[in-house]
Amino acid sequence: MDDVARTVRDYILATLLPGESPDSLTLSTPLMTGGILDSLATLELVTFLEERYGIEFEAHETDVGHLGTLADIARTVNAKLDPAP
Repeated sequence: MDDVARTVRDYILATLLPGESPDSLTLSTPLMTGGILDSLATLELVTFLEERYGIEFEAHETDVGHLGTLADIARTVNAKLDPAP
């Protein structure tokens, strides 16, 4: 698990799933379709990511393809941090 995925996992566990075991939230756990991220939680997560990493999300990037799992989130954030030329 890379640093972004670990940071996001810790954020979700602290704010949305207090008391849950870290082992229950894996890279492939469905966050949106699994009911962990509803619309308000998604907005809060995007705000956290933008502030933490100094990036901006476009509206179309707040879907299950970009925020569906920890792996999706890490891939999206890492792409924004190191955009291809």
